[in-house]
Amino acid sequence: MNIKECLEQGYLSEEKLSLDLIEKEMKESSYDLEKAEKAFKDKDNKWAIVKCYYSMFHAAKAICFNLCYREKKHFAVLIILEHLNKIGKLESKFVNYFSAIMSLREGADYRYSYSAEKAESSLITAREFCARMEKLLKGL
Repeated sequence: MNIKECLEQGYLSEEKLSLDLIEKEMKESSYDLEKAEKAFKDKDNKWAIVKCYYSMFHAAKAICFNLCYREKKHFAVLIILEHLNKIGKLESKFVNYFSAIMSLREGADYRYSYSAEKAESSLITAREFCARMEKLLKGL
């Protein structure tokens, strides 16, 4: 699937550029990453994974808003990231990170599959991903 197909199927919509929405998403990303760190320290591995996902989701959503899109389905954010990779604006590892954390979050939420190792790797990934999204915002 690509951006055009997502727009046609209603998974993405066009949005006027809003610096307020971008800032709000980045604040939410930071908030969720802080909560993930706390959950990990508290040995709440499921919640750490879930909050890592949402920190990454909100950072990526800020990118969507910066490109004048609003996601209607979470996977549409992945489509945006894949597009940025195809045009040389984003390294493929960050697309892979987002895809992997989506799976980890679903595993934690729906299959009760989580561990300290998965939570720790999620934190490492989330920190790197969110930092890259901040840098990307400045370069778009």
